[in-house]
Amino acid sequence: MRTMIIPCLLATAGALAAGTSTDKPNDKPKLPRQLQGITIDQRLGAQLPLDTVFQDETGRSVTLGSFFHTGKPVLLALVYYTCPMLCSQVLTGVVHGLKPLDIKAGRDYNVVAISFNPSETPADASAYRDLYSAEYSNHARSPGWHFLVGQPDSIKAVTEAAGFHYRWDAATKTYFHAAGIMMATPEGRMARYFYGVEYKPSDLKLGLMDSSHNTIGSPVDKILLFCCQYDPTTGKYTTDVLNLLRVAAALSLLGMAAVFMRLSGRTLFGRPRVGS
Repeated sequence: MRTMIIPCLLATAGALAAGTSTDKPNDKPKLPRQLQGITIDQRLGAQLPLDTVFQDETGRSVTLGSFFHTGKPVLLALVYYTCPMLCSQVLTGVVHGLKPLDIKAGRDYNVVAISFNPSETPADASAYRDLYSAEYSNHARSPGWHFLVGQPDSIKAVTEAAGFHYRWDAATKTYFHAAGIMMATPEGRMARYFYGVEYKPSDLKLGLMDSSHNTIGSPVDKILLFCCQYDPTTGKYTTDVLNLLRVAAALSLLGMAAVFMRLSGRTLFGRPRVGS
């Protein structure tokens, strides 16, 4: 029964890590003793250690940097594959958030999942890759989905750079960890954090566009991004009223100019002919 309660507590820890406040601003959220320090700290702009070595789902040794410097942003999920509940919910949330988007994994961005359990194997990674890549695209081993395992030093280097804190609990033989995902720029710098196990497709799209330095997405998407602002305290995008007014004003001016040009054209070139 205890292992069923733990994921719920950890999801709460993820929400608290996002900066949720209590009714009284001077009160700090109280966590169970075993969850103290289990947080995701936002380290926006921090450089990931791209020279760290992992094994991919085929058992091949790869550096983290092999998934970067391609001009594509990376959605990063720090999970472990034998997790009894929470990590599966995180990855399911990623699939459900990405699947409706017109930007696609492999073409516009990469998804990289890294296990923070050093005892897991490429076979564990392969099973997870087949499961979630097939759920995303209706066939296993679709491009853009990468699942890695590694040694303790490599895992520690990445989790510390990303601000992801977790702890092994010998009593339950599980890891205590918060729920969330991150996004990094093509250069490997931390750009966006999203908390919990469900992610709005619009937030994921805007986050990937932001992380790509605005190189992916349609012109309409880029207008939407201009009208929204990332709130690091909640890990969500909110409407930027000032920018929204600017876009509305610009569209109004364009509409007025189009009407003026149309009327002017009629006056200059559309005069009825006099006499015949």
